[in-house]
Amino acid sequence: MVSFPNCKINLGLHITRKREDGYHDLETVFYPINLKDALEVVTTDGELAFTTSGLTIDGNADSNLCLKAYHLLKADFPQLPSVKMHLHKAIPMGAGMGGGSADGAFTLRLLNSKYNLGLTTEQLIQYALQLGSDCPFFIINKPAYATGRGEVLEEITLDLSAYTFVIVNPGIHVNTGWAFSQLTPTQPKQSIRDIIQQPVETWKDVLVNDFEAAVIKRHPAIGDIKELLYNNGALYASMTGSGSTVFGLFPKAQPIAFAIPWTHWVV
Repeated sequence: MVSFPNCKINLGLHITRKREDGYHDLETVFYPINLKDALEVVTTDGELAFTTSGLTIDGNADSNLCLKAYHLLKADFPQLPSVKMHLHKAIPMGAGMGGGSADGAFTLRLLNSKYNLGLTTEQLIQYALQLGSDCPFFIINKPAYATGRGEVLEEITLDLSAYTFVIVNPGIHVNTGWAFSQLTPTQPKQSIRDIIQQPVETWKDVLVNDFEAAVIKRHPAIGDIKELLYNNGALYASMTGSGSTVFGLFPKAQPIAFAIPWTHWVV
C-alpha cells in the first residue's frame, strides 16, 4: 500500500506563553499543501525494514518518525506483522513545512487502514501526539486553527483554491530551539482565527509569524525571498513555522514568470 504524505504551511504563528513543562503555547492556522513525499508499506515474513530515497535524511534511521509510528502501534497491537517501509523524500527537512511530522502521521493512518486496526480519528490523534506536536494535524489534514502546543485543533472553513502558492526554500537550517529563545511570548491583539476570515488582500499587515523578524535578522536571504514575492505580485507572503521556507499567494490568473534563484515549487 502506498500513501503520499503532504506538507503544510502556517498562516500566522503567535507564541503566546511558555509553559511549566518547557513547551510553548501557540496559535496558528495549519493549511495543507500539495507537495508530497511517498510512503510504501508491504508485509514481510522477515524483519522490520526501512529504506529511503530522494532527499538525504539526516540522523539515525532508527529515530525516523515512520519507524517510531510503527513501534507505537506494535506495542498495542502485537498482531501487527513485520513490514518493509520505503520513504521517498521530496519535502525538505527542517524547513517549517512539517514533512517529517506528515510522514509519521501518515504511517499511523496507513497501518491502521492496511491492517484493519479499527482506530478512530481521535485515537490516531493521540498516537500522533506521541510523535510530535505537529503530527496530529496530519491525521485530520484539513485547514485547522491550532492552539496548545499545536495539538489542539479546530477544523475551519478556509478555501484558498483561487490562489497559486509559490513555495521557496533557501536551504537554510533554522534551529528551532534558537528561534524560540529569540521570542518573548505575548498575547496577540487579534486572533489568527479571525484574521484569516478577512480577504487575503488584507493579511499583509496583520497576519504575522512571530519567528520571522529574528530569523530574517540572522538570515537576510529569507527576507530577500519575501521581498521578491511581494515585488512580483504576491497578495500575501510569509515564512512558515520557524523557517526557513517562505511562501507567497498569487491570484490563479497571474502567471508566475519571474526568476527565483532558490529551490521552489509552484502549487
